[in-house]
Formats: sequence, C-alpha cells, structure tokens
Amino acid sequence: MSYKVVLSALATALTVIAFVPYARAIVSGAARPHVFSWIIWGTSTFVVFLATLDAQGGVGAWPIGVSGVITLWIAALAYARRSDVTITKSDWAFFIAALSSLPLWYATSDPLWAVLVLTSVDLLGFGPTLRKVYRQPHSEPLLFFALLAVRNLLVIFALEVYSPTTVLFPAAIGWACVCLIAMAVHRRRSQHI
Repeated sequence: MSYKVVLSALATALTVIAFVPYARAIVSGAARPHVFSWIIWGTSTFVVFLATLDAQGGVGAWPIGVSGVITLWIAALAYARRSDVTITKSDWAFFIAALSSLPLWYATSDPLWAVLVLTSVDLLGFGPTLRKVYRQPHSEPLLFFALLAVRNLLVIFALEVYSPTTVLFPAAIGWACVCLIAMAVHRRRSQHI
C-alpha cells in the first residue's frame, strides 16, 4: 500500500473524527453553526472534489469528497436543529456569490478555474461564521477547525499530482481554519481582560 493511500485514509479518518463530535454538539445545542456557511462549504467542497479528480489528484481527492458529503449533512442537521438560521444582508451576499460561481465553473470546464472560483466561494463561506465567532467567540468548538487544518495538510501530502489545481483548495481552507482559530482565541482572551 502506498504512503499516499495511507495519508488519504488518515485524512478521511480525521474528517470523520472531526465531524462526529461536531454533529453531537449540534444535536445537544453546544454548537450553533451558521447554516449558510455549511451549505456553501458543502456544495463547493464536493465540486472541488470532482475538479481535483479531473486534475489527477487521485487518492488525495477522496477526503475532500467525503468532507463535501458530510458538510452537506451538517448543513441539513444545523437547519433541522435551527442552529443559527439568522440571515443578514451580508449572509445573502455570500450565498448568492456561492451560487453564482457554479455556472462560472461549468462555463470554464478547466479544473484550475473551477478550483479558483470554488476556493474563493468556500472562503467567502467563512464570512458568516467569522462574523458569528467574532461576536460569540465561544460559539464554535475550536478543536473541530484544528482537526480540519491538520486534515487539509494530510490531503496535500496525499495528492498524487501537485499543481495549483490540486493544492490550492486544501491549502486555502486549512489556512482559513487556522485564521478562524486565531481570531476566536484572541477574542476569548480579550473578553476576559
């Protein structure tokens, strides 16, 4: 078994390990994810999975696909539990930007353009959650985002072909997770001063 398969399996396992407690936290009311963010992330992640496969990402793409499916399930669970269904004008802007990117991806039919557009949209999906975490820094479990940052690093190492098309999405999302954690930690500390 190649080390890429092992890394991909580890990244997939880390994805499940990260999401199971998060789903439990939603059910218990301990986490109140922003539904729009999760819809944007799920849709764009799954489409990036398809584009990464097309760009010969191989087994490194599989954790991205698993993550896309689970992320859409989290969005449905969050909606069913009425976690955070408040909608602001900026939330609608992020959502519309996400939806408008899908026809752009189809029109380009180039995996790099698809990944560029959808990575941008996925990062835009962090907008409502960043806003929420800034105001309520204890509203998200930081371990979840830490596990996703590590998972994305493993995805990069598991890729069979390294190119901007295959590396951009996991690198950008991993970095966004690190930034969200840093902001939440800073805000938590500043509230205790």
